[in-house]
Amino acid sequence: MSELVSTNWVYKNLTNRKLVILDCSWHMPQEKRDAKKEYDKMHIKNTYFFDIDKISDIKTNLPHMLPSQRKFEEKVRSFGINQNSLIVTYDVKGIFSSPRVWWMFKTMGHQHIAVLNGGLPDWVSNGFETETITKKDYKTGAFKATLNPEMIKDFKFIKDNTITQNSLLIDARSSGRFKGLAPEPRKELKSGHIPNSINIPFEDVLDNGKLKSKNELNSIFKSLKTENRPLVFSCGSGITACIVLLASEQILNNKTSVYDGSWTEWATLEPQ
Repeated sequence: MSELVSTNWVYKNLTNRKLVILDCSWHMPQEKRDAKKEYDKMHIKNTYFFDIDKISDIKTNLPHMLPSQRKFEEKVRSFGINQNSLIVTYDVKGIFSSPRVWWMFKTMGHQHIAVLNGGLPDWVSNGFETETITKKDYKTGAFKATLNPEMIKDFKFIKDNTITQNSLLIDARSSGRFKGLAPEPRKELKSGHIPNSINIPFEDVLDNGKLKSKNELNSIFKSLKTENRPLVFSCGSGITACIVLLASEQILNNKTSVYDGSWTEWATLEPQ
């Protein structure tokens, strides 16, 4: 299964009993939007709502951190997901938060998952059917999570890596935030960047809510073509990092992972 699928592909496979579609929409707190309420008003038919904030590690003060294997299993089984399920993630912005859930499933060992390129806007523009909230028959699945620890990095790893530079850290935030010239959305945090990291803003790999073509991505990542080190992706809180990670995997073969705590954790623990 390709990591990126089109709306036409999803439409043609709607009758596939293995297909599970997840609305993974999430909004920045300052947007004051409610993704679940938006889902209730309109979503792709037979879609389940994946709540990024709730399907997370709620024992930490950091936002939407990856949950334990057990919690992840329990939550996704409620969507009827099994080991052989074909999962498609999408969001209401085209490509924004859906790659985060794609990465979560990959980290938990599920390979049959893809991101809907263009998301709900592209689905609607093609005239495909949507629905409002309906009572769904939640048949419990038998999904079994197997965590791949190589796909997630913690503060200690990143701290050590600022010295060893065994991996290349790529920050997906805006150039202004990376350079310390623009404020962070979380007002309690300073802006700036982790030492020895580089900046590829997530907006640079997108075009009207879709990933750019491979030729365009080659231009963006051209400086990394000879980079043999593993790539670690970071952002503000682990959401948009997954967009740039997804883009990199279209053209590069490096090992990839996400710094889950991202700048929120780093700026909290390294305030100077």
